[in-house]
Amino acid sequence: MLQTAGIHHITAFVDDAQQNVDFYSGVLGLRLVKKTINFDAPEVYHLYFGNEGGSPGTIITFFPYSNSRKGTIGGGQVDTTVYAVPVDSLDFWKKRLQSLAIPYEVTSRFDETFLRFDDPSGLRVELVERAEGPQSQWSYSGVPVEYAVKGFGGAILSSVSSKKTIHVLEHILGLTKVSENNGMVRFRSYGNLGNVIDVNTEDACWGHSGSGTVHHIAWRAKDDDEHEEWRQFVEQAGFHPTQVIDRQYFNAVYFREPGGILFEIATDPPGFTRDESEEELGTHLMLPEWYEPQRDLIEQKLPKIEVRELGGQQ
Repeated sequence: MLQTAGIHHITAFVDDAQQNVDFYSGVLGLRLVKKTINFDAPEVYHLYFGNEGGSPGTIITFFPYSNSRKGTIGGGQVDTTVYAVPVDSLDFWKKRLQSLAIPYEVTSRFDETFLRFDDPSGLRVELVERAEGPQSQWSYSGVPVEYAVKGFGGAILSSVSSKKTIHVLEHILGLTKVSENNGMVRFRSYGNLGNVIDVNTEDACWGHSGSGTVHHIAWRAKDDDEHEEWRQFVEQAGFHPTQVIDRQYFNAVYFREPGGILFEIATDPPGFTRDESEEELGTHLMLPEWYEPQRDLIEQKLPKIEVRELGGQQ
């Protein structure tokens, strides 16, 4: 049976592009690893944030639509995006959030402690200490390497049919059920980042897409050959996957699981250095070749953004 190593990336809708950059780079200290466009709506950015190289399991991506409709988090969506930080770093993050006037709450589940807060568009974010997973080598905006976000700790999924979503996680994606407690079921993959998935067991009312909601969650495939195996496997299981779509930095296949969540399976290669050096990642607007003739017009329509340090208590 095929098994995914865990989350490849998560993609969400947000409102203001500069606010988005300020929060994920300026507050969380992530690296803007790719500045490109929504291939289906070139007047909208597609921004990618991650560790120093944008490794699978660290990548959060955004479509920022200015003055867009506010969404509602609910069934058929990722409810919360969880980031892993090094052991003994939550105190640093508490002080940092306080110094930047970002309200948070301390929560717990499955014997772990989480810092929970919202990004400027209303996306739910959590930080959790995890020993596993490589340490990020990226330090920015007052976040030293020893406290830097490693990548995804995982996610909380909200389903309109939790039993069916749980079946897909276990029998299609190959995750292992490890615990159940207080209305949550926990699954793990064999990877060391983006590898812990919690599912609400109570069926949720449908959410509504818009700013502050997740569009899809993507799972890892090792390479193109395994990717095609995944597509065939999903189809044989009775779902309706798309054909393979070239997303420049990975290949993608999409399908909607019965609980309403849009799943993607994405290849680890080729990665973000296919069109920029590692040193220059995120510093230029990168366009696929079919949009290059329209570069001047596209650049005129996109709002100006800059990666800038916000400071905060160190």
